[in-house]
This record gives sequence, structure tokens and C-alpha cells, in this order.
Amino acid sequence: MAKPEYQEDIVVRKNLDFQLDADDIPRYWMAGDAFKTRVFDAVQSTFPDGERYFISAVRAFRDRITDPVLLQAVKDFSMQEGQHGQVHTSYNERLRRQGISIDGFTRHTKEITENRLQTLSAEYNIAMTAALEHFTAMMADLFFAEKDMLEGADSRVRAMFAWHAIEEMEHKAVAFDVMQKVANVGYGLRVTAMTHATLGFSLYTVIAPWHMLKMDGYSTRERLTMYAKGLPWLVGPRKGVLGRLLPMIGSYYKPGFHPNHIPTVHNYRAWLDAFVATGDPMLAADAMHRAAA
Repeated sequence: MAKPEYQEDIVVRKNLDFQLDADDIPRYWMAGDAFKTRVFDAVQSTFPDGERYFISAVRAFRDRITDPVLLQAVKDFSMQEGQHGQVHTSYNERLRRQGISIDGFTRHTKEITENRLQTLSAEYNIAMTAALEHFTAMMADLFFAEKDMLEGADSRVRAMFAWHAIEEMEHKAVAFDVMQKVANVGYGLRVTAMTHATLGFSLYTVIAPWHMLKMDGYSTRERLTMYAKGLPWLVGPRKGVLGRLLPMIGSYYKPGFHPNHIPTVHNYRAWLDAFVATGDPMLAADAMHRAAA
């Protein structure tokens, strides 16, 4: 029996205003929690150069795509990712104003992604992109399906992440389809790239916030205390972010896996309906949060 398909329309949304330059956004916007805030901040700091990497990896196969539907999806995917890069660049400027040496984080991401494009095969890069796109789509589901994950977060920052999450869900299958249908990447390379992506992402998520908190002025002892309290939330096997992600990542290792077999997060429609009605991503994010479990 064929598995059901869950594919939303890919919609390119431009010039959205999340008021990220507002002076009253708290430094620790995640319910006043410095550790949780800097985990989010560290991960999102990779997005501008990461999105450029995804676009380059997919476009490497553009001339070989003959399916007009997939070709349009690649175009829309690239435009969505370009918008994400712009907004997160603006967010990184906010971190710079706080005294975070953001250039070190972005330079690290840029060096890694450029090295991959220059030294690894186009097939491996599209496999890495498909793996990381699954990562981001699953994180979108994880953080927005239930209220408690982002309860107490500043509404403007939450709205930025909600919009990004919505669009990750919409284009979750594009890189995967290019990988399978055009690049002809097999199972072995596909899961090798996912293992690579999982290890790299997990290490960065644990290590990078340490350096941001140091830039905030916290001593080694204070940071150790924060990590002792915060690591169960981040890496706990049952309720931690990475622990809850593991079963979602594990689905990628099934031979018949396809992103469209995974249902779209249940409150996606609440965001979409509110945005269509108002054109306001802030109100849309509020509607999505109210509709969360």
C-alpha cells in the first residue's frame, strides 16, 4: 500500500518585518533563560551561509532537471532560502550590537560550506543538504507543535522562527527529490551524509553557546552551572531537544523514507490562514502558538 503524501504549496514570502531592530527585545528573549537563548542564537547564526550552501548544492543539478514541476520547486526553494538568509543576517546584526563577535561564528560556517563545495562531490553536497533540510524540518515540528517549547519567548523572535519553520515544512522534499531523482544518490551515501550532519550539528549546538555566553561576560564557573542546568533540556534522552529529535532523524535511515511521508505539523494551517488573512507574520505566529498542543 502506498504511503500518504503530505506536501504543502511552496510560497515565496518577501519583505516580512519582524521588528528585529526593536530596542525592547530582551537580550535573553527565551523566557529570560540565557542558556536556551544562546542555543537558538548560535544555531541561527549559521543560517545565512548555510542557506547559501543549500542553494548552491541544489543548483549544481539544475541543468539536469527535466521535470518542470521539480524545476519550479527548485526555483521557489532557492527564493525561500534566500529570504531566510536575509532575515537571519539582520538577526546576526542584532547579536553584534549586543557585543557578540558574530563574525567568528559566520566565518566558521562559511569556511566549512565553501570547503565542502570545493572538495566534496556534488552528489555528497546534495546528500548533506537533503539531510540538513530534514533536520530543520523536524526541528520546526519539534519547536512549534507544542506550546511549552517556546512558551515565554519574545513574540517577535518567535515569529521569525515560526515563519522560517513554516517554509522549511513547505520545501522539505525539494533537496531530497533532486538527490534521488536527478543526482541518483543511493542509500549508502544518503545515510552517511545524515550521520555526518547529525554529529556536526550536535557538537556545534553544545559547543557554540559556551562561547556566546563567555562573550556575554559569564565566568567559567557560571557557564558550567548554566550547562549543568540546561543540558538536560538540550540533550536529554527523553525530553531534551536532541533526544526528541533522534527518532525523527532515525526515520531518515529507513530505505523507503521520503519527507512527504511525514505529516505537516498540525498547526501549520493556523499560521497559513492567519497570514493569508492579515499578511502579518507576527499575527500568524501568534495563531500558530495558540493552536499548538
